[in-house]
Amino acid sequence: MLKLYHGTNIDFDKIELSKCLPYKDFGKGFYLTSIRRQAMERAINKCNMAGYGTPTILTYSFDEKELENLNVKRFDSTNEEWAKFIIENRNRQKSKNHSFDVVIGPVADDGVIASVFLYETHVIDMKTLVERLKFAHPNIQYAFCSEKAITLLKRI
Repeated sequence: MLKLYHGTNIDFDKIELSKCLPYKDFGKGFYLTSIRRQAMERAINKCNMAGYGTPTILTYSFDEKELENLNVKRFDSTNEEWAKFIIENRNRQKSKNHSFDVVIGPVADDGVIASVFLYETHVIDMKTLVERLKFAHPNIQYAFCSEKAITLLKRI
């Protein structure tokens, strides 16, 4: 069983995809990490951005064998495919929903976002973007993007 963490500013019992924000790295979904520290940092940031709440970590178990029964997209590194996927999901004008139940891969942190911005504004090309991403050391995130996937998360 995999232990996953969700950092937030409020506690809640039910995961509702309708309340999840769009235009994130891997699209609209419920985001978790296997790194507790990363979840705490997210919880603190969420409190600061919202202006209220208490840093809260929600913990879930997930049977990784269930990935075999889901439509999963996995990015093992920060490469061109990953960068294009993030750019597409974050694009508010051209964003489209993907059909993956779960997307797993590196987090696009502030340094990565800055590089993506340089690419989008044509300051650097894709080759340069990918080269810059090789030096990033992002954390891993899990985006549960369908109701089918959400039902497989068990709060502990």
